Amino acid sequence: MFVILHFLANIDRTVKSDNVHNIDKIVNNNGGVFFKLVMSYKIGFHVSISGGISNSVDNALKIGCNAFQIFSRNPRGWAAKPLQEEDVKNFRKRLNDSKINRNSVFVHMPYLPNLSSPNNRLYKKSTNILAEEVSRSVALGIPFIVLHLGSHGGKGSNTGISRLVKACNFAVENYYKLLPTAVTSATKNKKKGSNNWSSKDSNENEYVTIILENSAGEKNSIGSKFDELGLIVDKLLNSSSSKRKSFGICLDTCHAFAAGYDLRTEDAINETLGEFKSKVGLKNLKVIHLNDSKDKLNSNRDRHEHIGLGKIGKEGFSALLKHKAVKRLPIIMETPVDKRRNDSDNLRVVLDLLNNNNKKGRRKNSYY
Repeated sequence: MFVILHFLANIDRTVKSDNVHNIDKIVNNNGGVFFKLVMSYKIGFHVSISGGISNSVDNALKIGCNAFQIFSRNPRGWAAKPLQEEDVKNFRKRLNDSKINRNSVFVHMPYLPNLSSPNNRLYKKSTNILAEEVSRSVALGIPFIVLHLGSHGGKGSNTGISRLVKACNFAVENYYKLLPTAVTSATKNKKKGSNNWSSKDSNENEYVTIILENSAGEKNSIGSKFDELGLIVDKLLNSSSSKRKSFGICLDTCHAFAAGYDLRTEDAINETLGEFKSKVGLKNLKVIHLNDSKDKLNSNRDRHEHIGLGKIGKEGFSALLKHKAVKRLPIIMETPVDKRRNDSDNLRVVLDLLNNNNKKGRRKNSYY
């Protein structure tokens, strides 16, 4: 697989290829430079749903993404308005028209739920939110939902893991029951009963893979270490009776680095992914959250930085991006937007790293 990065000043063209999204220009606001990506990588960002969830597709395309992630609701609140039927239809249509593969699109759980909480009231609310989010994802035709594993609140990892597994199984086994309430019609003055969302409006073969995101190792957190992630995945796959069960892992580079996994060099990348393979299994790795870290190795602090400007650095990301296990996966960035860089700038850095990898023809990728 080859990556070709063209720097085209003030030229607006499109590329049509089986491996290239036909709207692949990335606009550098400062220089008006267009980049073109000819590659098999699936790269994007967490994008806004402001003004309607269907706007997220356009927001992704404006940056130049061929993968993206969204919140389906306000991430800092408990209540969520039902998805509007017209917005759902528009989202599905825009996504289909965009040619972005839906297997490169993700919903992220809101921040407030704690699926490992020992507090029964909080745990129940959190579990219900997960079930709602799974049903909303099904309605939108998004096959993946990424969640934080939460905190055991001082009750121990085993207790937290047990509650987390129970919550995920509940969501998988009950999401279809919630589908009729996930969406309401935005069209007024319809005949009574004609605006109800039915599960028949969604393909019965569509279901959601719940993806567990590694944590940074904050106090009482679940899932910062690979052996713990492997244990959780095994419990989930062996405990759910649902035919629709599907689980996987999201590897966040900032979180992994904060939890003590070195990612700064090619040797460190090979060692870290080798450990992931042995303890979790690369078959369970579904997506990469590509974020640099503001803090040092093993800091247990979750603070994202622009790609290459943090403690991981460009060398580490270059090595990670050329690793065979990563090249097949969607890559989502959750980097800051500030005076130093915006999303397009970070995408340019990543594409430049890919282009340099191709040019230099370095050592063969590690095979796992």
